[in-house]
Amino acid sequence: MNEKELNSIIKLLDDPDENIYETICAKLIDQGSNVISRLEIAWEKSTDTILQSRIEGIIQTIQFNEIKTELHCWREENQDNLLYGAFLIAKFQYPELKYEDILQKIESIKKEVWIELSNNLTALEKVKVINHILFKVLGFKRNVSNPHSPQNAFINDIINTRKGNQFSLSVLYIIISQELNLPIYGVDLPASFILAYKDELSLIQKFEIETGEDILFYINPYNKGAVFGKKEINYFLKQHKIDPQKSYYSVCSNSKTLERLTESLIESYEKLGYTDKIKSLNELLQIITGN
Repeated sequence: MNEKELNSIIKLLDDPDENIYETICAKLIDQGSNVISRLEIAWEKSTDTILQSRIEGIIQTIQFNEIKTELHCWREENQDNLLYGAFLIAKFQYPELKYEDILQKIESIKKEVWIELSNNLTALEKVKVINHILFKVLGFKRNVSNPHSPQNAFINDIINTRKGNQFSLSVLYIIISQELNLPIYGVDLPASFILAYKDELSLIQKFEIETGEDILFYINPYNKGAVFGKKEINYFLKQHKIDPQKSYYSVCSNSKTLERLTESLIESYEKLGYTDKIKSLNELLQIITGN
């Protein structure tokens, strides 16, 4: 579609005939992000609130469709990059967010940890270094004052405010660890989420079956990186009257980690009563889970 055709179509957006509007709307959405800048100009020039509202809706639909497409590609081809998955979830709230900006901040955190690491350190000592930098030097912590805030789940907000929930802090911890080639992964517990440090020897041997026996220890980023063992998981499950399963002791995929993060975001919006956001996030969740 050339510039002249685009301008003609945009001018029809204020047509009172609903059928004409829906046809024009569909054509603009099909053009994708290429028309967003032109729509923004039209919005700025207009004083018609109905036209502005329609333009806003079209832009939001285009942006959301792009997130869905990118998230689908992430699930199919790029799951190793948990940061990009978390970025796409944040982009849902912040459409103008740039991946390069998030990556730069992550690199800065990674370097602070890397400086203190050494190949001579044990797995436990390496985790102590990460805990020291993240929770003492940089001051990352759980958001006690507003635990149900949606901002707790967005990676850019977590980095900027240094506050998050148990899922987002775990996501950040995994991202930093894996950027440093440390075998730390998520563990999907009911009503909770923790991390596991895998035995690097088992990784070399490429064990295909996850049993939990290849875990050196577990980590709780929501409690400043506290380290514990299988016994504590047993106690947690018993306390909550949950029957033990192998998956509660073994590492999970990045898609499962992103799924739990997204579910926490949906829960936050449910408490606020934002039905539109809940509906859209459930669409993203279906893509993440492959349903």
